Amino acid sequence: MRDHATPRRILALFLPYLSTDRLARQRGRDDAGRPRVVVASQHGGMRLIAVDRRAEALGLTPGLPLADARAFLGPAASALEIAMADPAADAACLDGLAAWCGRYAPWTASDGADGVWLDVTGSDHLFGGERRLAGDLAARLSRLGFVARAAIADTAGAAWALARHGAADIMVVPSSLETTRAALAPLPVAALRLPPAAVETLERLGLRSVETLYALPREGLAARFGDLARLRLDQALGAIAEPISPRRPVAPWRARLAFAEAIGTAEDLARVVERLLADLLARLAANHLGARRLALAFYRVDGEIAEAAIGASRPTRDARALARLFAPHLETVDPGFGIEAATLDAMMVEPLSPTQLGFGPTWTGADDDAVDLAPLIDRLANRLGPDAVFRLALRESHIPERATRRVRATDAAPDPTRNAGEASARWSEARRPLRLLRHPEPIEATAPVPDDPPILFRWRGCVHRVLRADGPERLSPEWWQLFGVPAASRTRRMNPRDYYRVEDNAGRRFWVYRDGLFRNDAPPPRWFLHGVFA
Repeated sequence: MRDHATPRRILALFLPYLSTDRLARQRGRDDAGRPRVVVASQHGGMRLIAVDRRAEALGLTPGLPLADARAFLGPAASALEIAMADPAADAACLDGLAAWCGRYAPWTASDGADGVWLDVTGSDHLFGGERRLAGDLAARLSRLGFVARAAIADTAGAAWALARHGAADIMVVPSSLETTRAALAPLPVAALRLPPAAVETLERLGLRSVETLYALPREGLAARFGDLARLRLDQALGAIAEPISPRRPVAPWRARLAFAEAIGTAEDLARVVERLLADLLARLAANHLGARRLALAFYRVDGEIAEAAIGASRPTRDARALARLFAPHLETVDPGFGIEAATLDAMMVEPLSPTQLGFGPTWTGADDDAVDLAPLIDRLANRLGPDAVFRLALRESHIPERATRRVRATDAAPDPTRNAGEASARWSEARRPLRLLRHPEPIEATAPVPDDPPILFRWRGCVHRVLRADGPERLSPEWWQLFGVPAASRTRRMNPRDYYRVEDNAGRRFWVYRDGLFRNDAPPPRWFLHGVFA
């Protein structure tokens, strides 16, 4: 967990040849040194939108018309490999790389079409320092077939500028305003992420480096070149915060393991899970917390990720139970050519303080309250899916079919001190049946007087003679729920209900109600059966 007093450190990763590197990796061959370009239809013709290092060495640049590129190369144009642009595949590749970068830091985000941001605050000690972290990242990407430049600074804007315009492939700026200003000073104004028109205007006026903007008054800079120039400069220097959303929520707690040699057997994976759980749960215990959602990730040597997630119906620190939940997922993990790192994130945690055990019958299981269904619920939900196992939760409504709702069994139970607890108390005090029908079913009932309970009724073809009856309990409609309901449907739904608990001559007990009142200006009431008592 990050210490909020620690200065934030951002790593910007720049992939200058992402499109062509992806194609080379996809085809799995080096094409014997053939230059490669990616083209798309722009401005009425085919233009280069990406080139690899070999094509760049020949003088080809993005934006050049394809016909001009061929004319420029002359006879060598026959060796040029041309591929059509696939922005969707490039975006998917970049997102996959951003996910793979999670092995270095839990906070990652795609940066445009050719970069990744990582918040490496507090992660550098795992790699022996920030420079080693950035160097290891770039080296592993190189082995995967991607050319990369990396820079670490206090702000995302400064790291972005240095990764793309810095003097070296790996740059680390010590944490301070003075060092950030000094590192940015010699860079071109394009390093501030300004549009080409703004960059051209600044350069035409002799403002070619970031340092030349330092001496300009901020108001004058905004008035002359727009608010964006002032905003980008202040963001790069840390005067204004720059919000960046990570690709997925950042876990507040994480455990990580890296291996000297790649692993791949099921036994090794199980031991890794045990070690990660021991590390993570020990830190949660020190803070009186329990895990509710855990996400496991195995980082393969080929850049792919194998992931698994489990959930618990209540906060827990039971390592054996959590390992059993992960066990079915480990059977489906494809290690590929080997796994080189693994992380375990606690995506959701809740307070979990020590609990005082009871005495006597609680130990023997005689007390129903001692029966713990949480392990069973967790195993079913993680094997069948969280939506396949549910429970009924009470909500604030006196209409029976609206008084409960289905929720995931693994969702947090309601606070008994809040309204749901009050609803539960009222439900039990009202002596509701244990089983409610999915929908009230119409019955044919006979009552001696219009407002009396029935003396017999027919339900599903069977006649039931009523020996005892208790009621009525009148429930009025929730008029605030009827806004927007058509008038034809609203009339029937506005009727009050008179509920009776009745017992027939065979000892079976039912919950029936009369819908509506006897009035001259209304249809006659109807009878329904809504529930069955045990």
